[in-house]
Amino acid sequence: MTEAIARWGDLKKRAISAAFMLAVGAGELWLGGTPFSLLVIALTGVMFWELANMTAPGRRRTPLAMGLFAAACLAGAELFRDDLATTLLILPGLALALSPRRDRQIATVYGIAIMVAGYGLIELRTPGMPAILWLVAIVIVSDVMGYFVGRIVGGPKFWPAISPKKTWSGTVAGWVGAIGVSLIFVATGHAPWMAVALAPFVAFAGQLGDIVESWIKRRSGVKDSSTLIPGHGGFLDRFDALIGAVGLVMLLGLFTSLPMPGPLGG
Repeated sequence: MTEAIARWGDLKKRAISAAFMLAVGAGELWLGGTPFSLLVIALTGVMFWELANMTAPGRRRTPLAMGLFAAACLAGAELFRDDLATTLLILPGLALALSPRRDRQIATVYGIAIMVAGYGLIELRTPGMPAILWLVAIVIVSDVMGYFVGRIVGGPKFWPAISPKKTWSGTVAGWVGAIGVSLIFVATGHAPWMAVALAPFVAFAGQLGDIVESWIKRRSGVKDSSTLIPGHGGFLDRFDALIGAVGLVMLLGLFTSLPMPGPLGG
């Protein structure tokens, strides 16, 4: 009984926080345009602050300045697009590399990934809803299925040295959930069949995003990226999977001509 309570003890706080974030996110997704861009820019700045704070603890002003700089660079990248976008997305990561902190290389790469994810979310929403809904739905469903199946079924750990709570049962359940999401999009005419084949890879990229963030936290000696979200820790703890998934989709868009859902479809 005690073990069961401990296993599900954080579920209420997690559910309330998740419901609030889902309501805000859904509203912003529906609005699109400037409101959605401003939300993503703000979230990117906060996540960059969390990363800078984890890798350089005890420096209050520096992480805050890093977060504000990241938000400003993302806003600039959206404003200037192809002219300066790439440079502006890389600059915050370079700022991490040039400042005193532990694991500079890791922080730099992950910082650039945060920036690319923020830019990608805005770009995916700009043409319409289907593509970003497909991506977000895969991340949410794979995360939820992985959480519940992993805790109920348990079994062998996926990568115990880095993320001791993740199991193979939860990981595979996430892939199955991602395929189910894509089948719904195909059935409703919002995605080609290729989306079904891509779904488990996008889900896995999201799971790797989660694992990488867990690795950074473990190396930094912290449990959560921050304490901003009750039951979830920080925004990096909640959106780490989205960073990995968006990163993969952006790479697919750059280097392949694979058909993607909605406006990403060729």
